[in-house]
Amino acid sequence: MKLNLTTKIILALILGAVVGLALNIFAKDAFDILDPYLFTPLGKIFLNLISMLVVPIVFLSIVLGSAGLGDPKKLGRIGLKTISYFLVTTCIAIIIGLTLAYIIDPGMVEGIDKNQAQSFEADKAPPVGETIMNIIPKNPLTAMTEGNMLQIIAFAIFIGLGLTALGEKTKGVLKLVEQGNDLMMYLVTLVMKFAPYGTFGLIASAIGSQGTSALKAMWLYFVVVLSALIVHAIITYGSTVALLARKNPIWFFKNFSPAMSVAFSTSSSNATLPLSMEVAQERLNVSKPVSSFVQPLGATINMDGTAIMQGVATVFIAQVYGIDLTLEQLVTVVLTAVLASIGTAGVPGVGLILLAMVLSSVGLPVEGIGLILGIDRLLDMARTAINISGDAACALFVSESEKKRTIKEQRGEV
Repeated sequence: MKLNLTTKIILALILGAVVGLALNIFAKDAFDILDPYLFTPLGKIFLNLISMLVVPIVFLSIVLGSAGLGDPKKLGRIGLKTISYFLVTTCIAIIIGLTLAYIIDPGMVEGIDKNQAQSFEADKAPPVGETIMNIIPKNPLTAMTEGNMLQIIAFAIFIGLGLTALGEKTKGVLKLVEQGNDLMMYLVTLVMKFAPYGTFGLIASAIGSQGTSALKAMWLYFVVVLSALIVHAIITYGSTVALLARKNPIWFFKNFSPAMSVAFSTSSSNATLPLSMEVAQERLNVSKPVSSFVQPLGATINMDGTAIMQGVATVFIAQVYGIDLTLEQLVTVVLTAVLASIGTAGVPGVGLILLAMVLSSVGLPVEGIGLILGIDRLLDMARTAINISGDAACALFVSESEKKRTIKEQRGEV
């Protein structure tokens, strides 16, 4: 029986977890030998292959998306829907995280010693205003070589609008961009043949290095974050698909599962972007212009999974240090996390930088982040899968709403 790609990736994920855990428990020395020569190279090669395609795909797809939407008013309307959706869902995500953390009290479990935390020093995030001003690139080529996604997106939107405005004059350029995008999508299909092996290597390496040691004292924190991620996916994204897009949530998650599996193994929204766009367009029937605009933007600024981690981690660290947070401080946590998610878009290590900002805003010790570092790698995989699901749910909602608007315009109802 020939297995499809989704099944292969899921089997590789399970096999990688089993092999990594078994080696960690029964043959740690064997893992230390195999990891640098087998697991890590497999994962690294796959990540490099995918990362190689990210910048050209983001640029070409945003250009096509902007040009395909045509009317600048339509682009503005879709942009407003997208950013509003991301801000609202980020707010909901952190509230879910805070609520579950207070119900379960992960910081009250025995065995947590705040003096045993790994050392952690938070990098400073740029001010929100500076990030917004820096969206327009001084040099587009520099933005591309540095992988600055916000600047690449901004430049691509201008190119797309220019192609629309010039029409027939730039027909050849638009055709070239379309062909370039087709080429990139073909390369994605080619690279994805290696996905099961890369997934196996990444998971085996992550689980093998972490094992059960990171879970011993932190298991309840792990359970709370994981539960909040699942609740957010089912309630928030399920509601988006069912109520706003008028589709079946089970159909959505089933069809989007290949991208979620790869996101889980890579822990990178950007690395998963080529596949998540292909899956959204081919399996979820999201229009290419909407997918090309919404999903790259979401991979940069949509951080629902990270917001959940921030909510749970804030309560967890407060409980470990014996600090009671007031309602006013909890509101500050929500607002800081939502606003900071825009300001730190595209900054490396964004999750921990955001958490440091949130902790500082309510006077909690930033060094408390050291408590969760050991287990964060495992949770990062889960929250990345949630983040890209949010991007796809938003793209589906925006695509369906635009289709309905087009039908109404044809009928003369708008």
